[in-house]
Amino acid sequence: MSNYREKLLKVVDPPNGFKEQLVNAGIMAGFNFFGTLVGLGATGLLGDITVGLLSAGISAGFAFFGSLVAQRGLQPKKEETK
Repeated sequence: MSNYREKLLKVVDPPNGFKEQLVNAGIMAGFNFFGTLVGLGATGLLGDITVGLLSAGISAGFAFFGSLVAQRGLQPKKEETK
């Protein structure tokens, strides 16, 4: 495991396996979903609710899968230069 990942996430191993990782990813997705809706509403860009929900869904999906990538360490390893 990458020492950088451990410091960044403060996680030695993903907590309690895949189920816990899905819960964590769901929490991040929900945070981004509602945060996007609040941001669009606060700036007055939420004229069409369909567009707002689509934007929030895209943000949530990105957060969900990004969280899983970070927790599971699926980022490609950098090749060491000689």
